[in-house]
Amino acid sequence: MSRISIFAILLPATVAVFALMPIHNTEKRFHSDSELSFFKAKKMAIGSEGIAHVNELEIDSNILFPTAKVCGGCHGKDPNGGAMVTTSGVDINIYDDWRSTMMANSAKDPFWRAKVTHEILVNPAHSLDLQTKCTSCHAPMGHYQAKLHDNKPFYLLSDLYNDTLGLDGVSCQMCHAQAPEKIGTLHSGELNFDTNRIRMAYGPYEFIFAPPMHQFVGITPIYGEHISDAGLCAGCHTLITSSVDNAGEYTGNTFVEQATYHEWLNSRYDKDHDNISCQKCHIPQLFDEVVISANYQNLTPKYPYGLHEMAGANVTMLKLMKEHRNALGINALPEHFDSTIAGTMRMLQQKTLDLSITPLDLNGDTAHFGVLVNNKAGHKFPSGYPARRAWIEFEVRDSTGNILFHSGKMNSDYTLVGEDSNYEPHHQFITDPNQVQIYELVPGDVSNMFTNVLERGHLALKDNRLTPQGFSKLDVVYDTTQVVGTDNDSDFNLNLDGTEGSGADLTHYKIAVNGYAGKVSITSKVWYHSLPLKWMMPMFAYSSPEIDSFKVMFDSADNSPILIAEKTLNDVYITPVKTKQIALDQDIKVFPTLSYDGRVTVLVPDGLSIKGVQIYNSAGKLVWDRAATNVLLPMGKGVYFIAIQTNKGKVVRKVMRGE
Repeated sequence: MSRISIFAILLPATVAVFALMPIHNTEKRFHSDSELSFFKAKKMAIGSEGIAHVNELEIDSNILFPTAKVCGGCHGKDPNGGAMVTTSGVDINIYDDWRSTMMANSAKDPFWRAKVTHEILVNPAHSLDLQTKCTSCHAPMGHYQAKLHDNKPFYLLSDLYNDTLGLDGVSCQMCHAQAPEKIGTLHSGELNFDTNRIRMAYGPYEFIFAPPMHQFVGITPIYGEHISDAGLCAGCHTLITSSVDNAGEYTGNTFVEQATYHEWLNSRYDKDHDNISCQKCHIPQLFDEVVISANYQNLTPKYPYGLHEMAGANVTMLKLMKEHRNALGINALPEHFDSTIAGTMRMLQQKTLDLSITPLDLNGDTAHFGVLVNNKAGHKFPSGYPARRAWIEFEVRDSTGNILFHSGKMNSDYTLVGEDSNYEPHHQFITDPNQVQIYELVPGDVSNMFTNVLERGHLALKDNRLTPQGFSKLDVVYDTTQVVGTDNDSDFNLNLDGTEGSGADLTHYKIAVNGYAGKVSITSKVWYHSLPLKWMMPMFAYSSPEIDSFKVMFDSADNSPILIAEKTLNDVYITPVKTKQIALDQDIKVFPTLSYDGRVTVLVPDGLSIKGVQIYNSAGKLVWDRAATNVLLPMGKGVYFIAIQTNKGKVVRKVMRGE
C-alpha cells in the first residue's frame, strides 16, 4: 500500500481525535497578580491585549526625545525585584546607574556652565554660536528639539535653564535614537537623527517584545547593530574648534580640543584589530541572564546586559555634584553618586595604567632608575577636556628616612613644585627635583602662550599624553591625534624593536648620591587631576552668576588629585664607587629582545666573564638570579629588565616576552 493511501486512511481519524480534545484558549497573561495590584495602585489600566497602560500618560509626539524619567518607569528599579537584577539578586537597573553619571548631569555640570560664560565674556561677539555649539553635546535633547522640530537657529543657556529636555543631559535617546547612517564620521556636536524614525530606540537585542514601550511612551524598540559601535560616541567625543586671536578675530586655523574617538581609531582596539569599543569598557557587559523591563516578569531574559555605569575619570566633579545636588537640581541620591564614584575609582586605579620601577645603575656619583608607565586605556591618557592631566611623583629616601630626591611634589593647593609657569616640557631624563613628568595637552594661543580659553586654542604647545597601545604616527587620523614635544625621546611609545605602539613611556631619573652608600627606598606614584588651579584661576578672574556660583562650590570642594598607581622598592643598595659601564651596543649582546618562548641568550666578548644575571619584572621584583648565559623569562607576557654583572662592570638590558 502506498504512503499516500495510508495517509488518506489515517487523516480523518487524527482530525477526530484532536476535535474531541479540550482546548485551553486562555489569553496569555503578561502580568502576575502582584503586578496587577501594583498597576491598580498606580492608577494604571490593563488593555485587552494584557499590557499595562498609564491612564494619565499622554504621548506627546511633538517631543522628539522623551526624558530618562519616562524610560525609568520600566528600566528603573523593579518594585517586584524581578527585572534588572543579577542572578544573585543585585539591582543593576539602568535608570539608577545612569542618573548619577557625568553623562546624566552634563547640562547641570557647574564647571561647564561657568566655562561657557567665561568664553562668552572673553569673546562676546561669538556668544550665540558659542552657546549653541556647547549645548549640542551637553544639552543635546533640548538643542536638537529646537533645531529639528522648532527650526530655531540657536539654543542658549537661557533656553536650557527652562527646558526639561535640555536639563536631562545626555539622556537615553541621545544614544539610542541615533541613526546608523554616518556613524563614526561626525564630530563637534553634529549628531544624526532620522526625524522620520525619531521615535525609535535602537538596542543590542535582535528579538524584542515591543508593545509596552510603544504604547507607554510612543517609542518603538528596534535592533540596531550600531548601538555597540564606538562611532556612536564620535559626534561629541571629537571636538574641533575655530581658532581666534587674542583680539577675538578668527585666524582661519582650527584646534583639536579633544579627539577621544580618533585616539581609539589610532590604537590596537579599533575595528581592524582587537575591536574593543568604547561601550565594552564604559558600559561593561554582564553575562547574567537579565529581564530588562520592570513589571514584565514573563519576558525572556537577555544577555549580555550592558551595565550603564558610564564610569570615566572625573571623581572630583562627581563629589562636588553630590555635595551640591539640591542646588544643581540633580535628582540622583547620594547612594547613587557613591556607586558612580566607586566605579570611577575602579576605572582609574584598575584599568588605566601599569606602573613599575627598575634600578638601572646604582654605582657611582649618580643612581639611575627607570619608571615605566604603560597605558591600558583605549585612548590617550588623560583624554577628553584638556584641563585634565597626570604626573609622576618620584621619591628616594635613605635608610634613616631622609629624602634624597623628590620630583613631582605637591604644594598645599595641589600645584607642583618647580613646574614651569607657561608649561612644563616633556622629560626623558630627570636630574633635578624641580623637573616633573606631566602628561597633558597644553593649548597655546597665537603668541605661543598657554591659554584656557578654548576659542584661543591655536596649536598644541605640548601633547605628551600616554598614547594607547598600537598608536602610530602613520595612522590616517594622526592629524587629529598628534604627539607634541617628545621627538627626542626614544622611550616614548616605542617597542623594543624600535617600532611604534607600546603605549608606554620610560622616564629616567638620575640622582646625585653625594657620597651616600647604603640602602634606599624608592616610591613612585601616578596622580590624576581633572580641575587644576592653572585652568581655574584665569576663569575666576571673570564674573558671571555661573562663574561666581561655581567658585563658591569649588572653594569648598575636595579638589585633591586622585592616586591611580603606586609602587615602592625597598632595600635597594647604592654605592658611590663607580664600576666601569660596559658599552651596551658593542660589548654585550642580549637576544632576542622579543622572546615568545621565554628563552634569552646573553653573549659576552673575550675578556669578560659573567658574575651574575638578575632578571626583574616590570614591578621591580627579582625573578631570576643566576650566573648563566642562557636565561629563561617567567611565564606571561610582559616587560623584563636583565642586569648582567661582569668582571668589568654591569649593564642592564630591557627585553619583552610575547604570547
